[in-house]
Amino acid sequence: MNSKAYYGRFGGQFVAESLMNTLEELDEVFENAIKDPEFIKQCQYYLKQYVGRETPLYYAKRLSETYGTKIYLKREDLNHTGAHKINNVIGQILLAKRMGKKKVIAETGAGQHGVATATGAALFELECTVFMGEEDMRRQELNVMRMKMLGANVVCVRSGSNTLKDATNEAIRTWAKSAEDTFYVIGSAVGPYPYPKIVKEFQSVISREAKQQFMETEHRLPDVVMACVGGGSNSIGMFAEFIEEKGVELIGVEAAGKGIETGEHAAAMALGEIGTLHGMCSYLLQDENGNIKLAHSISAGLDYPGVGPEHAYLKDIKRAEYVSVTDQEAMDALMELCRLEGIIPAIESAHAIAYAMKKAKTMTMNQAMIVCLSGRGDKDVHTIADYLAQKEYMN
Repeated sequence: MNSKAYYGRFGGQFVAESLMNTLEELDEVFENAIKDPEFIKQCQYYLKQYVGRETPLYYAKRLSETYGTKIYLKREDLNHTGAHKINNVIGQILLAKRMGKKKVIAETGAGQHGVATATGAALFELECTVFMGEEDMRRQELNVMRMKMLGANVVCVRSGSNTLKDATNEAIRTWAKSAEDTFYVIGSAVGPYPYPKIVKEFQSVISREAKQQFMETEHRLPDVVMACVGGGSNSIGMFAEFIEEKGVELIGVEAAGKGIETGEHAAAMALGEIGTLHGMCSYLLQDENGNIKLAHSISAGLDYPGVGPEHAYLKDIKRAEYVSVTDQEAMDALMELCRLEGIIPAIESAHAIAYAMKKAKTMTMNQAMIVCLSGRGDKDVHTIADYLAQKEYMN
């Protein structure tokens, strides 16, 4: 057993034998790259000049005054392409170039990772295929169009729940057949080792910046750091620099969908059992026979039936707390942020905002939290409109 591939009992490399050499090569190239000043310089160049980093750490004054504690938003929604996904894509595509790959493939749920991969592929002249579930393609029509405009081939996946899990299955199957010339750009902190480590490395720029920005403003560490969790890429990036800071509370917010008691949710940490999926061992939503259950969330990016292995480990050692928020709570928080701060967040990010509002009520104005605003809400306008029409929110 490759012990470095594990976070406690989670992680590993549960893949076909044919992919083991590919993963070994990727691990070696990655470890060399992050020690290479030229590679780091290249990454930093594109993050600054192309993506638009660093992103602001914005003090949400009206939100803070309304809920009774200082709330800072790490504005990943202001990145080029509209979410945190591009941070990781730039890094992984530079690895693909380093390995001499000509093609990239990706899976996507909310479409943000697909758009980011299509963007990177266009920038670096690589052929790009994105796998997306039929249901997600319907929900995220705008992002499908953006991927096509950027030159990507978007493959509609019609199996299982027609969402992210199934798109990932299809991407892995394709990769197993074409790994020789194809690089699989995984969008979340999931999959076989070294992917969870790679994604954390490239997303940790979020917490590196946030920590420094917060210190410059408040001259101390935050009391709470919070982010939404699907597979867990924005949250592991937001937590990374704070994991060793024992005085900082880390909170991951999952999707409770229609309510955990209904069975229609995506809260793998709340009700999941340990199992293997997509090349990793982690907490997964399973039935009594070990079959993966369908996950549900109003947000296409959170309806994944598992979670990244490092998150499972952080839960096990009680370093991070994982909570869940319903569709309705997330949508109410989304509207509140729109109206109080003039910011339209992604529905995924609104889950973190919703729990921040609850948590704030237990804190004082002498305390402070940082919430990762992982993406902007343009992509969700149709979903929001449908939801509001049903709720007769806008009269």
